[in-house]
Amino acid sequence: MAFLLLLLIGCQPRSTEPATADSGLPGYPISPVDIRDVKVTDDFWLPIIKRVQDKTIEYALHKCTEEGRLDNFLIAGGKMEGAVKGAMPFDDTDVYKIIEGASNSLISAPNPELERLLDSLISIIGIGQEADGYLTTWRTINPAKPPASWVVVKEGKRWESLAMSHELYNAGHLYEAAYTHFKATGKRNFLNIALKNADLLARTFGDGPDKIGAVPGHQIVETGLIKLYQATGKEDYLKLARYFLDNRGNPANHELFGPYSQDHLPVTQQQEVVGHAVRAMYMYAAMADIAAIYGDTAYRKAVDALWHNMVEKKMYITGGIGARHEGEAFGENYELPNLTAYNETCASIGSVYWNHRLHSLTGDAKYFDVIERTLYNGLISGLSLDGTHFFYPNALESDGVYTFNQGACTRKSWFDCSCCPTNLIRFIPAIPGLIYSRAEDTVYINLYVSSEASVQLPGNTVHLTQQTDYPWGGSVKLTVSPEKASAFTLKLRIPGWARDEALPGGLYAYANPSGSSSVIRLGGQVLSPEKGAGYFTITRTWKAGESLEITFPMQVRMVTAIPEVAEDQGKIALEYGPLVFAVEEVDNPGAFDAIRVEKGSRFEVIKEPGLLGGVNVLQSGQVRAIPYYAWSNRGVGKMKVWLDAGT
Repeated sequence: MAFLLLLLIGCQPRSTEPATADSGLPGYPISPVDIRDVKVTDDFWLPIIKRVQDKTIEYALHKCTEEGRLDNFLIAGGKMEGAVKGAMPFDDTDVYKIIEGASNSLISAPNPELERLLDSLISIIGIGQEADGYLTTWRTINPAKPPASWVVVKEGKRWESLAMSHELYNAGHLYEAAYTHFKATGKRNFLNIALKNADLLARTFGDGPDKIGAVPGHQIVETGLIKLYQATGKEDYLKLARYFLDNRGNPANHELFGPYSQDHLPVTQQQEVVGHAVRAMYMYAAMADIAAIYGDTAYRKAVDALWHNMVEKKMYITGGIGARHEGEAFGENYELPNLTAYNETCASIGSVYWNHRLHSLTGDAKYFDVIERTLYNGLISGLSLDGTHFFYPNALESDGVYTFNQGACTRKSWFDCSCCPTNLIRFIPAIPGLIYSRAEDTVYINLYVSSEASVQLPGNTVHLTQQTDYPWGGSVKLTVSPEKASAFTLKLRIPGWARDEALPGGLYAYANPSGSSSVIRLGGQVLSPEKGAGYFTITRTWKAGESLEITFPMQVRMVTAIPEVAEDQGKIALEYGPLVFAVEEVDNPGAFDAIRVEKGSRFEVIKEPGLLGGVNVLQSGQVRAIPYYAWSNRGVGKMKVWLDAGT
């Protein structure tokens, strides 16, 4: 039925009004270079992005249709009969996230057929919206019957069970997706659905006798509202986002949800990352927005304290966060088990969103050190090489028996709670927007990804071409071509691993320091540029066609954890460049559990073009290691990141 409607519902025309969603938020001194101005040509990242565009989007849409996600909108709008389908109160958001990812894809790769499909999906969503703007299909269909697996939600009225109903979470993903679709197409068909819902929220929540005092259980509506403010300039949305944050941890406003939902203290008093890791990341991202927009020092102090706690005490070597399956939550300080690590894929995505904002606020490379570590390891590990199998948690060890992945000990084709597959769809096509940033007369090169970019500076446009074999090698060539010769600054990030820093804050360290420095050349001449906040900084008058060549010291590194991380004592992890490596039983048959690496072991780096889509393998004696992100693509078996260390 749903697919038939997809074919019958007409396409909406493009708006003649230009999209206003690219201008960046006020208060952030640094702006990302938009993905529409970046063309990725990279041998590592382009196949991953295309895998999502060509396979994962279609696959996820098929699964959502098969499981009734689209039917729910039609049932809610009276176009179909039946009970609510699916198991989760946030199933609507899977459709929103697919639209967001597809919209990001449209920005960099226009596709009229995909655009028409999105218009059809948006029309179906609009059918499920109530007249006053309310949009959560399960409650519209039958308020007295929540999804069967979610019986903790009260029966009855709207907004009665905000701790777990996900009504505001649904709204947040709606807003984020509608903003991106508007930005991609200039069309208002999805944006208008979102604005109608946001206006309902602005009328419903807040201070006053006719309003509800409450906050969302699962955060993201805050960043979504701020995106709508960015698109429209309507301050009601910004004020409501701040209201939700200001009243978190306020018992005079509502009955507190507790640490699980980061609702135990006012946000400006929180200094330790606790509770559900995904909820936390989305809240901290919104706090960074408020700190920037309002220049709020209390918010800024809080996000700084929370970041330090996470990175210095609660982050895995892969960039993953969230130690506990119970509550999908952070554990205590230094609680970082490997076999039972949770490290939800969605949490890694949320961490990138938060760290990207903090970089835009400060220009400090340490935030991109976290982003890079997360991207290359604990985030893309969530997606299989075929684009249709997924990790929800991302363990650092597997015994081949423990079913850590929602009932499986390998990747699964889908989940009842399918937030992670659709979040990967939402996120990966937007990766080009992480590579470059700009501020006044300064261009930041944050990630080393073969690409072409056009960066607008005051009175000039700078064209950049980046060529690199990163992450397999450490050579980068950057060609700089301003439209007219002029003075401006380039800041080229020196990755933390190339500065002998495994992770900002010292939770992990290299047992074998590099002893080599990164080298940068201009026209063959070695430069000695300023090194500050993790960047090479070069200010000069640039002419078209000038090239910088950077060489980062690539060698196999052995990583140790500080003594407080009890789980990793007497062990080492292997890295090469930005990649963390793992040993799998399939490559190390026999006495897998007896694998031991001597601290003086020498590893050979071997290119294997035919293995796992083309990877570097680390080989030392009988030990053979592959990039962590690629594990569990060859069936069930044992795996370890942390290896027993010899003397």
